[in-house]
Amino acid sequence: MPWQMMKARGIFVVHSSSSSSTSSAEEVGLVGNRKCGEPEPAEGQFDRYLVNEYGWKVRRLVENTDEMKKVAQVQAEAFHVPVALFNDLFFEFFQAEVLSGLVYKLRNSPPTRYACLVAEPTTNIASVSHKQLVGVVDVTVLRDKSVLQHLPAEVDEYLYVSGIAVLKSFRRQKIATLLLKASDVLSVLWGFEYLALRAYEDDFGARKLYTNAGYEVVSSDPQWMTTWIGRKRRVLMIKRSNLHT
Repeated sequence: MPWQMMKARGIFVVHSSSSSSTSSAEEVGLVGNRKCGEPEPAEGQFDRYLVNEYGWKVRRLVENTDEMKKVAQVQAEAFHVPVALFNDLFFEFFQAEVLSGLVYKLRNSPPTRYACLVAEPTTNIASVSHKQLVGVVDVTVLRDKSVLQHLPAEVDEYLYVSGIAVLKSFRRQKIATLLLKASDVLSVLWGFEYLALRAYEDDFGARKLYTNAGYEVVSSDPQWMTTWIGRKRRVLMIKRSNLHT
């Protein structure tokens, strides 16, 4: 039922669509260009909120230059690793790379296969304007076998949650919790029962957040990836959406 109002547990939303910052093509989850004649989401359909709690609300990204730049800034600030020299310059390069990746995903993903969700305040508060974006998360339909092996045999796709980021000055205000809940709502709208994400094994704060949201650890990266490649080890966490009946 594309582009229709739906209701999930008392939350009215629109059935429409718009990574930790991973560069893996599989995790980005691009599944092809929008087909010729396929309806583009109208801008007015992005002002429906998936969730609205704790003084924050979450909706789909509006695909305009200004809002996409805001998203890139939030994610760049969250994932940029500072360097000793020319940090500002490297940050600008990193932010441009994040923006380029976002534009690519939006242009090359069907509207019900990828969504960038954004959080903003419910009302104006002293420290933030009404339209400032304070948090971001990417949600992508994937079919990675390394994840599917942990799901029931009849499941052939799932929602992958990645790139969750909150501006530093607004952390510990339930924004990340709300972004995860919005991902749950989206799973209902798109008809997916399971969601998955990855977290660094030693990031206990993030793992606690995901555990509280219903995710469970089902596997971790093989040891050789940390010893030979030198990459931080990650855990795979999965949940069944608690909005499904």
